[in-house]
Formats: sequence, structure tokens, C-alpha cells
Amino acid sequence: MKGGKFMFNPSLWRIRRFSDAMPEMLNLQREVNRLFSNVGQKSPQDYPAVNIWEKDGIAVVTAELPGIDPEKMDISVLGDVVTLSGTALQETFTQGETYLRQERGIGSFKRNIQLPFQVNAQAVEARYEKGILTVMLPRIKEDLPKKIKIQ
Repeated sequence: MKGGKFMFNPSLWRIRRFSDAMPEMLNLQREVNRLFSNVGQKSPQDYPAVNIWEKDGIAVVTAELPGIDPEKMDISVLGDVVTLSGTALQETFTQGETYLRQERGIGSFKRNIQLPFQVNAQAVEARYEKGILTVMLPRIKEDLPKKIKIQ
């Protein structure tokens, strides 16, 4: 063709270059998948697993702590942060016993949980029953919503 335009058609060049890049794109996709494969998995900072809700100005925190002696647990409150800490002891085995699988952690743990309000530390209550720690954390009165009269 005139001036060689047919030989250097940009649309043909793009198609050829895209197909050449396919193996590199697949490698990139595999690498991204590998990097994000652990997203959503629990980290040590997520132990113990907790549920938190609020009712009538009291935050209720429940934490899964199976097999842990309540005497080995601590709860502290500073402002709007409650800290759960303690120690999970390893089971003792007799001669010849060994783990086939071990998924529950052992050793020390510490979890800081920030609440959306300041806590009245003097009125906090806690109980431990069937492996679940329940902590009731009331809001300080100054932090409770106030009704404003319109004049």
C-alpha cells in the first residue's frame, strides 16, 4: 500500500501486543491472588473472637475463651478502650499422649477493643460461663445523649 500504511496498522499492532502480554497478565493475576489469599483470616490480634452490641447505654462484649481459668484473665478499662488479657495453659498429657491436631492457641493473649463512647469503669460487670466471657460496660452519664428543649 501507499507509504506502507497497511503494514504498520496500529489496530493490528495493539492486538498482537495484547496477546503477547497475556502470559505476563496471568502471572500478575497469580501474584495478586497470592498476596490477598490471607485477607479475612484471623490474626493474633483478633484473639479472642468477640461480639459487641449496645443496649440501653451499656456495651456488651462477649468473648470466646474456652478452657481458660477465670483467675488467669484480666479486664481493664481506660476511657473508651476495654482490654481483655490472660493466659491459656497447655493441656497436660500422660505418657504416650500427643496432639493429632492443635487449633486452640496457648500462651498469653491481649486484645484492646475501642468502643464508641467513654465507659464508667466503676460500674463494669463481668461473668464467665461455659467458655464465654461476658462484660457489661455502661456509658458514663456525661456521654449519654441528652434531650434538648427547644424554646
